[in-house]
Amino acid sequence: MATIQKRLRFRATFGGNGSTVEAKSFSREADARRWLAEREREALKAGTPRDDLKAEINQRASYRVMVRLQSRPTQYATFKRKTDAKRWGQQTEEAIREGRYFATAEAKKHTLAELIERYEREVLSQKPESKRRDQERHLRWWKDRIGTRTLSDVTSALISEYRSVLVSETTVGGKKRSPATVNRYLTSLSHAFAVAAREWEWLGDSPVRNVKKLREPRGRVRFLSDEERSRLLAACQVADDSRLYPLVVLAVSTGARQGELLRLRWPDIDLKRGVAILHQTKNDERRALPLTGLALAVLTERSKVRRLDTDLVFANAEGRPIFPRKAWGDALRAAQIEDFRFHDLRHSAASYLAMSGATLAEIAEVLGHKTLAMVKRYSHLTDQHTSAVVARMNEKIFGSQH
Repeated sequence: MATIQKRLRFRATFGGNGSTVEAKSFSREADARRWLAEREREALKAGTPRDDLKAEINQRASYRVMVRLQSRPTQYATFKRKTDAKRWGQQTEEAIREGRYFATAEAKKHTLAELIERYEREVLSQKPESKRRDQERHLRWWKDRIGTRTLSDVTSALISEYRSVLVSETTVGGKKRSPATVNRYLTSLSHAFAVAAREWEWLGDSPVRNVKKLREPRGRVRFLSDEERSRLLAACQVADDSRLYPLVVLAVSTGARQGELLRLRWPDIDLKRGVAILHQTKNDERRALPLTGLALAVLTERSKVRRLDTDLVFANAEGRPIFPRKAWGDALRAAQIEDFRFHDLRHSAASYLAMSGATLAEIAEVLGHKTLAMVKRYSHLTDQHTSAVVARMNEKIFGSQH
């Protein structure tokens, strides 16, 4: 409830002809008079005539409002007029009961730049570097554009406006951002706002929540035909970088991501059991890669010439997990393969699994997806397998009746 307390302040002023005027406020009149008496004694002692001295006390009233509600911090404010004090107390109490007051007050205290800096320090710094890199770039963009705005000024309309800037802006590479990329920028900002609202109580709700994401095209499914695969493997075998061929073989046979393969270490590989353990994956869960056939053979061969300065399986000359981009580009050109990225080897692995009769659940397990949503793009490749399953079920139920 809100309570109002009248407070009296006594402002004492002391001065004289040619001397500096001093002033001080007191909560009690007796203290004000005592202070003036001390100033007067000092002035007289210094030789100032009593008639030249001037001392006065002015009384001022103020009204201090205290709003106290259970389980909430007490709020205070001071006003010159009692009517203003009563109005503030009623409005503040109502806002607190409705859960609006603290969010609004905090949102006016902090800027978006402060939110991003704290999020990077407390949340983003705990994430793997592979995830952190993109989010840092996204948040830096928002910080550069609207970082000086207070959180109360960052509305859904403002974010929608800058979503349009993301779409129309030309990047350093001279290209426009795709809808998927723009959505990633929104997602990074959305999570930062969600943490600020949920854990820090800096605002009531995330303004990104009401901003519609752009419609993305259907997931890309570009996989190697049998002829393309043969040409690419042949080109990789004679590449200048000896890492390229085993990298491509493992990507096709296991569906592992580029970053997962580059971070692979010899202690995580058991050649006898034919398995490799990925400790750093996109969804932060360990995953086992089955190693069979050619994949096991190339890793076994590579294990015979391990480096002594690093336990990384695919380290570059400096001992760092850097992808052999030039060798990869040369191999694609030599194999006459167009519109193909290293990540498409993962799509190739998933497509081969689908065409070999694997279910969507099995494909998701091999690729390390938590849900089936990401592997739905391969569903058309499993039609033949699905038809065979339905045919077997009908045969069992109805026999060979026609």
